[in-house]
Amino acid sequence: MMTKEVLHTTEEKMKKAQESVMRSFAEVRTGRANPQLVEGLHIDYYGTPTLLKQLASISVPDQHMIVMQPWDPSCIAEIEKAIMKSNLGVNPSNDGKTVRISLPALSKERRQELVKLVHKMTEDGRVSLRTIRRDGKELLEKMEKDKAISEDEKFRAVEDLQKIVDRYIAKLDELLKNKEKEILEV
Repeated sequence: MMTKEVLHTTEEKMKKAQESVMRSFAEVRTGRANPQLVEGLHIDYYGTPTLLKQLASISVPDQHMIVMQPWDPSCIAEIEKAIMKSNLGVNPSNDGKTVRISLPALSKERRQELVKLVHKMTEDGRVSLRTIRRDGKELLEKMEKDKAISEDEKFRAVEDLQKIVDRYIAKLDELLKNKEKEILEV
């Protein structure tokens, strides 16, 4: 394995870590209804944890309402349970065929809590990036020890690795800034 391959696989892992943070951000409520708020909820469907988006059609008729219409109406109670357990802070209602969530406007305190939550998610993402960097660096050091690469090649690769990490941390910071602005907008 050459240094380019190590850098490439490390960058792929970092891309996945960034995508994970982006998915987490999508589940954080801002002020508007968004299907992504509930798509990732796991519903206990006949003993099997199943994603809500696989059990129901999800629509947003207006900016404060999410409507879920399950293909199997018998799972409505489980959908409601999953919504209650989630950190959305809303109570669902149903008419026997559909489940509705009405999203009230966020209070200033709740917005501050959500900002803290996205900061924590971002920090978790940074920790993941640093862990991936450490693993890549250890692999490069092992390659140097095994005489697969020279010391100079290792140092160059470690510098390149740091540049990749810095770039992904900057992307996370940009995502955080945008999400924070989205949450704080009234």
